Amino acid sequence: QLVESGGGLVQSGASLRLSCATSGIIFRLYTMGWYRQAPENERELVATMTSGGSTNYADSVKGRFTISRDNAKNTVYMQMNSLKPEETAVYYCKAAWGKAEHWGQGTQVFVSS
Repeated sequence: QLVESGGGLVQSGASLRLSCATSGIIFRLYTMGWYRQAPENERELVATMTSGGSTNYADSVKGRFTISRDNAKNTVYMQMNSLKPEETAVYYCKAAWGKAEHWGQGTQVFVSS
């Protein structure tokens, strides 16, 4: 089970920290990722972090977003700075390991201009 939290309504330029608490998986083995989906858009990758700590970011968020994980807490985070109105979306957490894939229910982020 993956449970996201930390979304909300913020003004343009503000920061938010998303959390994704997991249970029922061997967290340390999984590549963890954050994705987002805006209305009428496809879900897109925002950031991922492998079990070894390697990260990958969408070009649009490089330098502003930071993904991190705490294997002791089975939790992945994403610090989002300088948020933009166009980043309003539902943000989803994903855990992947081999053919296994798990998604959270999402947390809404709304950035007002």
